[in-house]
Amino acid sequence: MQDIKFNKILISLNAFVPLILFTWDGFRGNLGTNPIEFFLRTTGVLTLIFLLITLSVTPLRKIFGWNSLVKYRRMLGLYAFFYGTLHLITYSIFDKSLSLSAIVSDTFQRPFILVGMLAFILMIPLAATSTNAMIKRLGKGWGKLHKLTYLVAIGGVLHFYLIVKSDTFYPLIFGLILAVLLGYRYYHPNNQKSIKSVETN
Repeated sequence: MQDIKFNKILISLNAFVPLILFTWDGFRGNLGTNPIEFFLRTTGVLTLIFLLITLSVTPLRKIFGWNSLVKYRRMLGLYAFFYGTLHLITYSIFDKSLSLSAIVSDTFQRPFILVGMLAFILMIPLAATSTNAMIKRLGKGWGKLHKLTYLVAIGGVLHFYLIVKSDTFYPLIFGLILAVLLGYRYYHPNNQKSIKSVETN
């Protein structure tokens, strides 16, 4: 139990390192000519990174026998939601001045915004049910609900791809990693059966 608590603290410290570095660079004026754009891109990429790390838990667990990784999966998913929320807040405040009408109009006029919004909306029920109490309350439905993570990750990668337009190298790398992770689940569909009981312990 002590190792689990220590590892969770270590994960949290590392999860906040990018935000701390960004804040430090902001105070020093080292964020380039468009710091808001930089922060938007950074939080978006971090959201994808945590999503892919979260999806990596099952393959790593099955291939290497690292069953304890399951205990950190929900935590990693919540950090994806955290950075996704920062991404949305930054866009809403600095790009649209918290104008709901402007946000709605932009969402339906630009496909990459629509895809990103849909992906974030799907993350909300996942974050809201990431507690032991909700797992027990939802029963088998919890596992089915959290398969939405796959759609969130696909939407996130597509959102990234549509944004960059010509320089698609990094979105394609994310897409390749996601394809491998989803492909593993397709060919090993029974991997999820014993995970829920491990997560709640």
